[in-house]
Amino acid sequence: MTMKKDFLWGTSISAAQAEGGWNEGGRGPVQVDFADSGNAQTSGRRLFYRKADGTRDFVPGAYAMFPHLPEGGKYESFDDIYYANRNASDFYHHYKEDIELMAEMGFSTFNTTVSWARIFPRGVEGGVNQEGVEFYRDMFTRLREHGIDPIITLYKYDEPVYFEETYGGWTNRAMIDQFVEFARVCFTEYKDLVNKWMTFNEINVLMLFKDFPHTEAQAKENMQSMHNQIVAAARAVKLAKQINPEMKVGTMICGLCNYPLTPDPLDVMDTYKSFQDVFCYAADAMIRGSYPSFAKRLWKEENVQLNITEQDLKDMKEGTADFLGFSYYMSQCRTTHDDGVEGKGNVFLGLENPYLEKSEWGWQIDPVGFRYFMHLLYDRYNIPLLVIENGLGAKDKVEADGSIHDDYRINYLRAHIAQLRQAVEEGVDVMGYTTWGGIDLVSASTGQIEKRYGLIYVDMNDKGEGTFERKRKDSFFWYKKCIESNGEDLD
Repeated sequence: MTMKKDFLWGTSISAAQAEGGWNEGGRGPVQVDFADSGNAQTSGRRLFYRKADGTRDFVPGAYAMFPHLPEGGKYESFDDIYYANRNASDFYHHYKEDIELMAEMGFSTFNTTVSWARIFPRGVEGGVNQEGVEFYRDMFTRLREHGIDPIITLYKYDEPVYFEETYGGWTNRAMIDQFVEFARVCFTEYKDLVNKWMTFNEINVLMLFKDFPHTEAQAKENMQSMHNQIVAAARAVKLAKQINPEMKVGTMICGLCNYPLTPDPLDVMDTYKSFQDVFCYAADAMIRGSYPSFAKRLWKEENVQLNITEQDLKDMKEGTADFLGFSYYMSQCRTTHDDGVEGKGNVFLGLENPYLEKSEWGWQIDPVGFRYFMHLLYDRYNIPLLVIENGLGAKDKVEADGSIHDDYRINYLRAHIAQLRQAVEEGVDVMGYTTWGGIDLVSASTGQIEKRYGLIYVDMNDKGEGTFERKRKDSFFWYKKCIESNGEDLD
């Protein structure tokens, strides 16, 4: 048998994309609560706010995932906008049913996030929301009762609005202390229920600005925000070990495999620099405990001088991650030439690979790239890897008898798990695999729930119409069989 006996099988969701209940249980608003549902097969969602002069405006596209409002801007709801994340999959009211379905599939793990705004709606100064604490306690207890070992992420695309409007968001170092106190409450309250944590989801996405038109101010804002998050994560790791030395705390990056479009040495070098900048810059800091040597080159290119203290460097050295989680959906090509065909339908600006098929949203399907990327990460860091997101966003059709035949999703998962097995056979240490979106949820990039990832169908559309009824897809039964065989039966 290829996979070790304690290999973790499950799925991942996030509070912001699945939970709903945005104004219930004492929860405060988060930024993405003010983003609309995007257009089909685009990244065209918009995050709305009121400008200082009283007019309405929005943050467009990919920047809606990581907004920073102009001075005087305030988040506001508008009656003509459907805000998809506010309802999402209504996991807040359906988590008991969903956990039963997870147990039916035989999950040994489940990854989700603790909504910061459900624990601290108005920061440390506003106090702990005990109702939020108890909501997650009941969820984690139920998971344990069903033999499911939770892996919990502290932060994923859900900054409380209070922090943006009070502190200006992650560019402010005050956010470090706010996050560490949030982590302390979570580690303390759930120390007997959760022993595997991740600090920040896809922390490296802030580096994607390099592939978009941007100003020096935007570069500094993103890189200072990332530095503050890296320091906050390191301090959280140290804190976790003090509270419970048995806790494992990992980090997570957004995974993406890049290839040079041509054998031109300039294309090869450009592709390698992208790997350094987008993936290794943050991961080195959080796993090796210091910024890599090429950071000086990167800071010079972007004309950025970061506010880094000696204590920051000490914390980074002492608070390194125990494991590396990553997402992987696709690959893309890069070139220094002008003859590449730009990929469509995602937040990345990569070029199409003529050897690969692509999804309805333009994401290039590359299982071999999955294995290649695992080797790149394990060769560099030599710590256990955790596949935390892998899945296919697609339109699903409910048949007259209620069945959902999603062979395309099964084929995607089968091909990727086969490459996962091969990577393990080749020596890569992988601790677990969780599909992205075990239940249909709101896509972070497009704001669509009709871009479905789930093994479990949720009756809801992009207009907010539906009952939230759950239905098992064909992929539900396929994944159940895969788990029962510990990844051996992929037929």
